[in-house]
Amino acid sequence: MNAEDGSRRSRPWGAWAVTLGLGAGGGGVFAALGLPLPWMLGAITATTAVAVAGGRLDVAGPLRVGMIGVLGVMLGSAFHTEMLDQMVHWWPSLCGLLAYVLVSTLVVAAWLRRVVGYDPVTAWFSAAPGGLNQMILMGGALGGDDRVIALSHGIRILLVVFTVPAAFALLAGYERPDGGAAGIGAAWDGIALIDAGWLVGCGVIGVLGARALNIPAGMLIGPMALSALVHGLGWTASHPPALAVAAAQVVVGSGIGARFSGVPARAVARVFLASIGSTAVLLGITVAFAGALSLVTSLPPRELILAYAPGGVVEMSLVSLALGVDVAFVSTHHIARILLIVLLAPLAVRLSGRPQ
Repeated sequence: MNAEDGSRRSRPWGAWAVTLGLGAGGGGVFAALGLPLPWMLGAITATTAVAVAGGRLDVAGPLRVGMIGVLGVMLGSAFHTEMLDQMVHWWPSLCGLLAYVLVSTLVVAAWLRRVVGYDPVTAWFSAAPGGLNQMILMGGALGGDDRVIALSHGIRILLVVFTVPAAFALLAGYERPDGGAAGIGAAWDGIALIDAGWLVGCGVIGVLGARALNIPAGMLIGPMALSALVHGLGWTASHPPALAVAAAQVVVGSGIGARFSGVPARAVARVFLASIGSTAVLLGITVAFAGALSLVTSLPPRELILAYAPGGVVEMSLVSLALGVDVAFVSTHHIARILLIVLLAPLAVRLSGRPQ
């Protein structure tokens, strides 16, 4: 009995080690091949393949939160005081997000209901382009299939994170900067103690503060906001070490792949096919909105596409960094999109005809 209990307690550690080992190995292969965003995409590829094949993978929650905090600090370090003047010119695209969220959710939900056959609640919460955790909880509480909703969002993020950099490489002549998204950092011995204190403080206080305030995507937004403030005020100009950034991408990518662990391959295949269609529709709407806004504003289409692309805020911010696109512009729009979706989610209650 005691031996069995000890075995059960040791299993999470084994699963965590295998998952991170796979993620690091996949990231190393992608980095050696010179692919964009190698540490995250390589980790996603390796862990997703093993999870769908039946492997039991997992990433420790506190580790994932800590590493997302590292990415938040890194992304916040890209902010500078001149961006305040630039943000004044972002209002047309930020206002356009409301129309984008409504149009994309309604169109994709209709497609999932009529073509795929999802029930109304599952279709609605699977279609919303963002707010993964909130959509799973709300959709399940209203009677939707929370596993389908979770898979739909996970597969959408996976498809977007892979297809957007590939599309830029093929259509826009993208060339990966040295080190990709991980190249922004410094060497471990290149950071002064006071600067390291600022970076660690932004991460720890940002995560705890955002959690206390119950901010959506707070484990990223909290550290990023504090880091942006500290860097914008000129209190530090340091970035998290490149090795820490690469490790954070491995953990985040491995966590995405581990979501498919324990899900039957047949169920994944069914939702995957449905998600290919819904993601294609979402990306089509994204390109349409970006093209229209670029015609009536001075904002470049490339930045608008990344700002509206229906991927996760962490993943798309990293993609923008790897592609050399304004991180502040992209991350601000993704945060605004998540907030809009969470605020508009109660509309689904009325549309579904269920009591509030």
